[in-house]
Amino acid sequence: MTEQLADKKCVPCRGGVPPLKGAELEKLRRAVPHWTVVNAHHLQREFKFQDFKQALDFVNRVGALAEEQGHHPDILLAWGKAAITLWTHKIDGLTESDFIMAAKIDRLV
Repeated sequence: MTEQLADKKCVPCRGGVPPLKGAELEKLRRAVPHWTVVNAHHLQREFKFQDFKQALDFVNRVGALAEEQGHHPDILLAWGKAAITLWTHKIDGLTESDFIMAAKIDRLV
């Protein structure tokens, strides 16, 4: 399912939809096993690299992908690592697009 998610396009949230919960949330969580769902509210993953330059190159690729998809994660860049946090701000929770973006980011590694 990860590949199927990564092949989809993020859909901008206009609000008015409930955040994912329960079985639907769990099904999508299993599709991106390297990511952690925190409080059924957001996704997090930390990526490790050999040095700052590799981490920065990854962050730049994530940034380009985010612009292309219109779905912008929070990114923390540090020496040898990058931490990504995803959620849909309009509904203050998770949507399928968050999981799509996570799967697309996984492809960049």
